[in-house]
Amino acid sequence: MKMFDGAIRFFRDVYSEMRSVTWPTKDDLREGTIVVIIMSAIVAMFLSAVDFIFGLAVRSVF
Repeated sequence: MKMFDGAIRFFRDVYSEMRSVTWPTKDDLREGTIVVIIMSAIVAMFLSAVDFIFGLAVRSVF
C-alpha cells in the first residue's frame, strides 16, 4: 500500500484545504462577472482600434 500513501495524503490535504475556502456570495459572483464582461469589451475595442490604425499604416506604406 506504500504506492497509494502519497495519493491518499494528497486527497486528505485537498479535502482539508477545501474546507477552509471562503466561497464568493451570489452578489460577489455577479459583480465580478459584470466587471469581467465590461473590461473584456473595453480591451476588445482598444485592440480593434490599434489593429485598424496599424492596418491603415501598413496599407499606406505598401
